[in-house]
Amino acid sequence: MISKMNKLTVLVYHKEYEDFLVGLRNAGVVHVTEKNSGSAVTPELQALLAEYGRCEKLIKRLEAVASNDSVYTGGCEEARAAVEKCENLFKRQEKLLQDKLGVEKDIATMQVWGDFDNSIFDKLSDAGYAIRFYQVQEQAFNPEWCELYNAVVINKLSSKCYFVTVTNKDVDFEIEAEVARLSSSSLGKLKTELEEISANMVTVADVLRSCAEEYLPLLRAYCKQIQRNIEFSKVMLDGERLSDDKLVLLEGWVPEDSVTEAKAFLDGSSAFYELRAAKRGDNVPVKLKNNAFTRMYEVLTKMYGMPGGTDFDPTPIVAPFFSLFFAFCMGDAGYGLILILLGFLLKKKLGKDMAGMMNLVITLGIFTTVIGALLGTFFGISLISSDIPEKLKSFIIAGNVELFGSTYDKQMILALAIGVVHISIAMTVKAINSTVFYGFKESLSTWGWWLVVVGGVAIGTLSFMSLIPAEVSKWAFIAIGGLGALGIYILNNLKRNVFVNIGAGLWDTYNMASGLLGDVLSYIRLFALGLAGGMLGQTFNSLAMMVVDGQEGIGAVFGWIGFGLIIVIGHTLNIAMSCLSAFVHPLRLTFVEYFKNAGYEGKGVEYKPFKNKE
Repeated sequence: MISKMNKLTVLVYHKEYEDFLVGLRNAGVVHVTEKNSGSAVTPELQALLAEYGRCEKLIKRLEAVASNDSVYTGGCEEARAAVEKCENLFKRQEKLLQDKLGVEKDIATMQVWGDFDNSIFDKLSDAGYAIRFYQVQEQAFNPEWCELYNAVVINKLSSKCYFVTVTNKDVDFEIEAEVARLSSSSLGKLKTELEEISANMVTVADVLRSCAEEYLPLLRAYCKQIQRNIEFSKVMLDGERLSDDKLVLLEGWVPEDSVTEAKAFLDGSSAFYELRAAKRGDNVPVKLKNNAFTRMYEVLTKMYGMPGGTDFDPTPIVAPFFSLFFAFCMGDAGYGLILILLGFLLKKKLGKDMAGMMNLVITLGIFTTVIGALLGTFFGISLISSDIPEKLKSFIIAGNVELFGSTYDKQMILALAIGVVHISIAMTVKAINSTVFYGFKESLSTWGWWLVVVGGVAIGTLSFMSLIPAEVSKWAFIAIGGLGALGIYILNNLKRNVFVNIGAGLWDTYNMASGLLGDVLSYIRLFALGLAGGMLGQTFNSLAMMVVDGQEGIGAVFGWIGFGLIIVIGHTLNIAMSCLSAFVHPLRLTFVEYFKNAGYEGKGVEYKPFKNKE
């Protein structure tokens, strides 16, 4: 459900505004209405945003090199010094990397010429000689160059010929070969330089790792402090300046269950305020208020979008059906037990931050265990074919059922029946929601479709189960069809011409007829995914048994080792794939089939109080 909201309007003297916001943040219950923070950016706010981006980027780089975190305490000055130190180390590391790449390139160039002392060039020059280095395709080398220019081949590599010429300095000539560019250092010096750079890189990396382990807690705290300052600065800008900037008008929202705390602070301040209940048409932030079970599924609602001004909280309906869909897609009681065990283990290991998510995993595991047992599968083993008591087998939903002269799988029919119920609930929610927010007169078309679809399903089910006579069901279908048609084709909009209403009703009929059939058939995926997971688990079991069948002596030992590996690895892969499918497809059935038929838009704004954050 959605908490009721109260609108808060505050008028504060401009000199007391900052102190008022400090107290408001300490109270921590007011969602401040954004006005100017999205467009107006002061130099102070711009500097904070730049510092936050700088710090956040540095933290990510340090996390990539840290092996673990230590506990480090300090203030903002220590944090700024740590930022400077770490950034300089990263710059040093980048410079060394560039130097290393440059030296490696020079080594690759000099490798073909060998190691020699560059000072020999000066001695040759003093003696009146010049030595030049060339490279050319091997087939393009002209042997005459040996006679004309004292050319000497130094190396041949990859169809290239590397050679030098030795001539008098005064001799100027050109040959059809590429002049080679050599490093000013010898090959030996370059290799020594590369070793020094590599050693320096190792040293810098060790220092960076040490700094990461020492400073990460401090920098995270510093980053959060900057984030709090950014939020405070934005709220400062949200105040509207009045009376030549002497007064500041601030607006916000307070949940009904937090009004006492808000009043306690406001009454103790010198500000003038007004607190009133939200009215229809107000752009109210949304705070979800659910029980412990439903609260675990609020993350799914938030993934799609918070309820808007004309939406109900869908979470109470999403919670049981998503769990049912997940369990149906997994379809194996043994896999459910694994999820329960995994949830408890990770809950202890990951701590409080992930406790809610692990509770969800445990809950989904419980649903999977129960539904998997009803579907008759345990780690790929068919329970209906096992040696369990017949009384327990009577609860298993397996085999075929005959309907309308044809034979269908019971689990497939169950999946479609769940889909019909789910969509019927969605249409009921839509009709009630439309009546609450727009009035009954504006919702006649919605109620007309509800009568035709939901009423038709109810009467058809009662008639099929022989709970009502055929004559009664006949007149019931006529009644709901007539009333439904009246709302759909005649009264769908009381402000329009009746012929326009009929045309709009026919268009709605086309969309409903094509859409509802596809929506219901979408629920077959529940049966198909559960069946696929069960068959894959059964296949791994068969492969494992094939390894041990007929084995004796030492072969039996290796056979049982292979059996264990196939069982563990196979079922682990199957659980992983099944979990992925069991999350994605129920999410689709919720976001598409249910939300569409329930008219849920999810365009609301989440309630985020202005408060001190740990």
